Amino acid sequence: MLNVAILGFGTVGSGVAEVLTMNKELLAKKVGQELNVKYILDTREFPGNPFESKIIHDFSVIENDPEVQLVAECIGGATIAYEFVKKCLQAGKHVATSNKELVAVKGYELLQIAKEKNVNFFFEASVGGGIPVLRPLSFDLAGNEITQVAGIMNGTTNYILTKMLGEGAAFADVLKDAQAKGYAEANPAADVEGLDACRKTCILSALSFGFHVYPDMVPTEGITKITEEDVAIAASANMKIKLLGRTMLTADGKVCAFVAPNFIPVSCPLAHVDDVFNAILVRGNAVNETMFYGPGAGKLPTASAVVGDLADAAWHLTARRDLDWADADESKMMNVRDLELPYIVRTNEPADKVMAALGEAEKLAADGYKLAKPMTLAQIEASGLQLTAVRPVFA
Repeated sequence: MLNVAILGFGTVGSGVAEVLTMNKELLAKKVGQELNVKYILDTREFPGNPFESKIIHDFSVIENDPEVQLVAECIGGATIAYEFVKKCLQAGKHVATSNKELVAVKGYELLQIAKEKNVNFFFEASVGGGIPVLRPLSFDLAGNEITQVAGIMNGTTNYILTKMLGEGAAFADVLKDAQAKGYAEANPAADVEGLDACRKTCILSALSFGFHVYPDMVPTEGITKITEEDVAIAASANMKIKLLGRTMLTADGKVCAFVAPNFIPVSCPLAHVDDVFNAILVRGNAVNETMFYGPGAGKLPTASAVVGDLADAAWHLTARRDLDWADADESKMMNVRDLELPYIVRTNEPADKVMAALGEAEKLAADGYKLAKPMTLAQIEASGLQLTAVRPVFA
């Protein structure tokens, strides 16, 4: 029997306890021994809860119990969760987490500790919720040089943009609807400003290109400036607007990572990922293109990924998975402003002036123009045009 401690008994933590219990016999067959929930750490009491007897309030009990081999961190954030995970790894315990902020900010350091202690630090649930993507990216696609990873990684923003495009509704109105349905928090900044997608892009970048990418290295724009005019332009160009996190290998061997609303042609499968669903598209020089799709959040889907990590740790109790990357190296990064991309620009300037400044462009609805050839954002901004918006086209 292997003993599991769960840190945090919120949505994900309670889901982990539920999945471990619901699929107890199935997991025992797959793992070769029972995964037993011994402790659940939380500051609150849960009278009447089926797991009430497992609740404790003192982290040191878990840290100092040699019978606890596996830990699921479901607290969130990069403060107390970081301290607890660090101590668990140093105590020789395997850790699985759903915490994208923790991995994006402290991943390199925690992986180094895990390596030194010959334990596993897994985080499949930190990107894409219940979608298996990190392990396939790390291991199943190891025969590829990854050239680009692009994803719809936030269900809240995808729901809002789906409604805006489908109904022509304003951002503020759809946000209220999303909050009423529980898709958006009362303070939705992490979602609508792109911070959540940024953290996930950092993790995908590190796994794809072998060095840590911190959030402040990823230019990030959310969806708060998307307007009905953008929606009209997208429709006129047979495209959709999606918030994408993108990380890619540039022609000169550098990595460019950014988060921004993108215009996506309807011929691309990402354009058809709607509502609260997530999808991550991976391009490699051998596989060409593959996409991972499914529920990007939710209690049981996310818990499914955490429990999958716990099972993997159980299979690798003594011979850890070779999961590692180097520390950040800004010399290997290119700023998106200097990367040539296809763009759609919005401007009230006359067409002849746009053509003179930016070359050939296709006139779209309202005040939109699709550039005929890729340009850098720096070149577009230096054109002298009065620009309303500049949006990349995913290609």
